[in-house]
Amino acid sequence: MVPPSDPHDDAPSAPAFSVFTPTFNRAHTLARVRDSLRAQTFRDFEWVIVDDGSEDGTRALVAGWAAVAEFPIRYFWQPNAGKAAATNRGAQEARGELFLIADSDDAFVPHALERFWRHWRSIPPGARHRFSGVTALCCDERGELIGDPFPREPLDGSWWDIHYKYAVRGEKWGFHLTSVFREFPFPVDLGRSHVPEIVASSLAPEVVWRAMSRRYETRYVNEILRVYYRGADDQMTRLSPRVWARIRFWYAQRLYEDREWLTVAPLVLLKLAIHYARFSFLSGDPVRAQFASLRTTGLKLLWAAAAPVGLLLSLRDRARESRPSRGARRRSPRTSGEACRPASRSRATS
Repeated sequence: MVPPSDPHDDAPSAPAFSVFTPTFNRAHTLARVRDSLRAQTFRDFEWVIVDDGSEDGTRALVAGWAAVAEFPIRYFWQPNAGKAAATNRGAQEARGELFLIADSDDAFVPHALERFWRHWRSIPPGARHRFSGVTALCCDERGELIGDPFPREPLDGSWWDIHYKYAVRGEKWGFHLTSVFREFPFPVDLGRSHVPEIVASSLAPEVVWRAMSRRYETRYVNEILRVYYRGADDQMTRLSPRVWARIRFWYAQRLYEDREWLTVAPLVLLKLAIHYARFSFLSGDPVRAQFASLRTTGLKLLWAAAAPVGLLLSLRDRARESRPSRGARRRSPRTSGEACRPASRSRATS
């Protein structure tokens, strides 16, 4: 249990938190973050916004808010460079001790910053140098918990402990020291490798969390502090397998980095190996090339077990590609007196 205390005890002279929001043409959802910040019970924060080239009036919207806000709003515009580059800019501009990413369609509970601060200060000062931050739970827009809770609270450990040792799944939310974000910048090369931004912005954080975990621990707590909107998940599930095939190297690299966890979570690594084989076959990579890219005997054996399933999945992907889409089916020409039927609207995605 976290000991009761005044959330402002020992607050640093600089803001305790830099709440950071990267945004691109999200003026229609950005008010969720603004409203959540206005409602915070803990007031020692700044809001840092990096606008990644928006053309929807975001600049004027934020300027209007900044003129009347009860907390500092610091806005920076840059030409479109992707979410990773925007996050790196935000970390450099931040003045707070702790750096909390709040996406441009996020919402969070009124006591989120207060609870984060208390959990951070509950780590004994003599041990705090081993930690980079605190991570909590998320619910969806219906108030339902996303994924699994942590097996105990508090739980101190690494990214690998959470995902392999305890097999905790689902969206989570937390902060890290601003200095650590500067030490481990987000990789911007993913967005320059013909990978859609939605994929690059999904993979980049995992690369960073894993790098941080090699040096620092995180404290995990079972409190729901963020409301996560699932629109991005919908977009991810609709992506073509060809998109994932472009990052097949990522699966091979992750297999190598996580090889020591094979005996702890063999099914998780087998699934990674299946995806690597699937997308490699889909890309036309020969068996010899796939086999050679795996650097240990154990991974080569794992690939041999996964390759038949990966091959079948790649054949299914190719078969689905060859089917004509509904919109491509031939239609009979309309007569001059036939009215045009309005097109049905699909669910808008962010």
